[in-house]
Amino acid sequence: MGDGVLIYFGYPEAHEDDAERAIRSGLAVIDAVSRLATPEPLNVRLGIASGVVVVGDLIGAGAAQERGVVGETPNLAARLQALAQPGTLVVAEGTRRQIGGLFEIEDLGPQDLAGFSEAQRAWRVIGDSGVLSRFEALRSEATPLVGRDEELELLARRWQQAKAGEGRVVLISGEPGIGKSRLTAELTQRIESDPHTRLRYFCSPHYQDSALHPFITELERAAGFARDDTVEHRLSKLRALLAHGARSDDEIELLAELLLLPNSAADLNLSPQRKREKLFEALLHQLEARAQGRPLLMVFEDAHWIDPTTRELLDLTIDRIRRLPVLLIVTFRPEFQQAWGGQPHVTMLALNRLGERDVTALVRELAGNAPLGSDIVGEIVERTDGVPLFVEELTKAVLERADQDNRVSAVLSASPLPALAVPSTLHASLIARLDRLGAAAKEVAQIGAALGREFSYELLRPVAQRDDAELQAALARLTEAGLLFCRGAPPHASYLFKHALVQDAAYGTLLRARRQELHARVAAVLEQRFADLVERQPELLAHHLMGAGETAPAVAQWLKAGRFAMARLAHLEAIAHIERGLGLLRSLPEDPARDELEVDLQLALGLASITVKGMSSPPVQRAYARAHELAERRGDQGKLFQALYGLWQNNSGSGRILSARPLSDRLLRLTAEGTDSGLRLQAHHSAWTTLYLGGAPAEAHEHAEAGRRLYDPEEHASHRHIYGGHDPGACAAYSAGQVEWLLGYPTRALASMTEAIALADRIAHPFSREISLQYAALLHSHRGEPELALRRLGEAERLAAEQRVAFIMEPRFVRGAAHIAQGAADEAIVCILDGLAHWKSIGGAAWLPYGFCLLAEALRQEGDHRQALAALDEGLKTMEATGEHMWDAELHRVNGLVLVARNQLDEGQARLKQAIQIARQQRAKSLELRAATSLARLWGEQGRRAEASGLLAPVYGWFTEGFDTADLKEAAALLSELR
Repeated sequence: MGDGVLIYFGYPEAHEDDAERAIRSGLAVIDAVSRLATPEPLNVRLGIASGVVVVGDLIGAGAAQERGVVGETPNLAARLQALAQPGTLVVAEGTRRQIGGLFEIEDLGPQDLAGFSEAQRAWRVIGDSGVLSRFEALRSEATPLVGRDEELELLARRWQQAKAGEGRVVLISGEPGIGKSRLTAELTQRIESDPHTRLRYFCSPHYQDSALHPFITELERAAGFARDDTVEHRLSKLRALLAHGARSDDEIELLAELLLLPNSAADLNLSPQRKREKLFEALLHQLEARAQGRPLLMVFEDAHWIDPTTRELLDLTIDRIRRLPVLLIVTFRPEFQQAWGGQPHVTMLALNRLGERDVTALVRELAGNAPLGSDIVGEIVERTDGVPLFVEELTKAVLERADQDNRVSAVLSASPLPALAVPSTLHASLIARLDRLGAAAKEVAQIGAALGREFSYELLRPVAQRDDAELQAALARLTEAGLLFCRGAPPHASYLFKHALVQDAAYGTLLRARRQELHARVAAVLEQRFADLVERQPELLAHHLMGAGETAPAVAQWLKAGRFAMARLAHLEAIAHIERGLGLLRSLPEDPARDELEVDLQLALGLASITVKGMSSPPVQRAYARAHELAERRGDQGKLFQALYGLWQNNSGSGRILSARPLSDRLLRLTAEGTDSGLRLQAHHSAWTTLYLGGAPAEAHEHAEAGRRLYDPEEHASHRHIYGGHDPGACAAYSAGQVEWLLGYPTRALASMTEAIALADRIAHPFSREISLQYAALLHSHRGEPELALRRLGEAERLAAEQRVAFIMEPRFVRGAAHIAQGAADEAIVCILDGLAHWKSIGGAAWLPYGFCLLAEALRQEGDHRQALAALDEGLKTMEATGEHMWDAELHRVNGLVLVARNQLDEGQARLKQAIQIARQQRAKSLELRAATSLARLWGEQGRRAEASGLLAPVYGWFTEGFDTADLKEAAALLSELR
């Protein structure tokens, strides 16, 4: 769009309201122009000027029309073009003074403009500053800052350091009402003349389990989202905002997904963990981009209500800004536990209560010219305990009761003690002030308190059920009294209670029945008129349904909130929502409807807990066990399958194969007659995994092949997220490869493994690819190809590090096996010992028998037979305890070799024969070949050549492929020696 609109206002005596409206009108015009896709010039009554909107000194559009358009000449257009990029808005010095801190602006310096004899200082309007009200922006000095000179000087010094590029963090701790926000507001005023950008983030009790809510809110504000924006227009605004700071298109897509806008982030080849990290990186890159042009003042308020994901991002932010021109101020209450202190760029600042002298000075300044006797001042000092908010509110309440003799006592007796945890002095003074404002204002304050610390006019209006004039008058009285802050003008205004305690006090005046009525009304309005808001913040509706006493709908909504959080990879928040639903569920009567709700909640809790606490954790077991109990009672086969599968995952992931086997068998029976191919696929999935580790490779292969026949990559794509986080088709292929090697088909095994890797690549699923690569490394180790094993393992480790995915088997076991094959037993011992220690430390149980077997083999090669026997004993005990029998034959074979080396020949031969017998029972021909080769070599050395050949030849003769692998080549060479 080349041409735009020139709006010029020229009345410096205009009121600040006109100035704000003019600015917002100008921004609205820019917004409208930005939506047009036509290349034609935009002819507007006010004139044409190369895409730049200018608001000067300063009134509304009507007056501009009266005065006429100034400077439609190309000369002025060129000058304006030099001032700012097309699509921006410029104001003069007088306008800037009138609008105060309401908008974020950039100083463009003196400019020569047509119609002025001298250069005029110009300012570019970037957008809303994040200041919540004109009261906050222009009149924060109405509440004097007393007794905080040292603290303010400290903040000012930190700001100077930050401006110089040495990022600083100040942590302000203090009890409610102590003046944390007031101190940050004073700093903002002090540095107003410094070119900078201010960012504000608010935490809220309503959103302490809403992932990234403070960052989402700030991002939407910075993009200039309006409620009536189309999805396409929001996306356009977001792309324009992010273009400068985004390092790639992928980052824009991730941030669009965060705001629930159309995106292609799902097409990115990212694991959930890496996707979360990339989102954090995208937000941090935006912060860095904002700090490049001008210093940043970031104020993060009420961190005691922070959600877990925001806290994780704030941790990264605090680390990142040490190299940026940023001052970050974080405010919180003393009970908040943080780990940011102690870093060289972080300063702790604890605000104490004011002393008697400072409180007296504050009362006097608040009173101004109003007569307050020393006895009244003294009583206020005594009653308020040095908390500035209490001082301010009680003083104002006393001043409003000037017609009474004993004003302090009258105020404090105005209401009974509060139901909430609001100090009685503050509660009484606030209620007295609300009563003085009139019934309408008090009711609107109560309704607003039910809505939350911050609320919009658009939501308040249908809940309040008052006409606009009456409602706006009540809001104006609350704003003028300083109890509410306002941003914007109705119907697009939003309001913020001055302090959380003010909201609590107003809410505390509501009787229980009235509270429930209000929450029910809010819930109905949200469902009927704010479906988009409920979609983005399902926990908001859950909160109001709970407040309304609508328990069953509230429980169902908490479940929706939990599932929504899981979809956004916010599993800690999901668990909090689900547990809130479960807590509420206990108040419902026991009936089938209640059981159905609880089954769904427990299944969701189990799934979220797997990600946060690990598949083998007790919370996972408890959630799925309860879901199993309820689903069994209800006869719900679908939910029963999910619960059983969760229990199977818990036992299998814990290495408890003995317990996992009957669960897998039950899953197979449940799906045997069913038509759901997905459930049958997952029943086979449980079977091939359990049977493989349990030492039944032939049966495992049958189930893996059944899974490969059932699997469809598109139809079963969701299974990658629901069942264990990996793809069942890839799992069937790489599991088939493992058991095919065991069964004596090394070449076929390699083909299956190649198929698994190719499938993981085709579906672009990092975790499935990482497991495929690790299993491929294990197969190459079995085949006696250590270099290939290490190459595949290196690929798996790099992918795991890049995508932040876990290993299902300790990788140092595979590395140790490769070192053994290379003859580096000493390196193998160190590697495997480290692996065993780490695997145990994280609760890993599966694959431990294999790890102990490898350690014993490496120790045997080093000649440390005593330690080798100890490792074997550990391996055999673990095998018996867990039921993981796949490596029984190898444990006995290595045990036999160690005993032979210790000259315990009879015991050694017995162990080797036992290894052969176990392998035959398992139909594990590759392990039988290894055991037969070991015993045949021993017999050959004893001169029993014919017996040795008679033992080994039939086993070797069974094989039809894989003659280039190490075990078969060793057997062939030994047979040649024995002939």
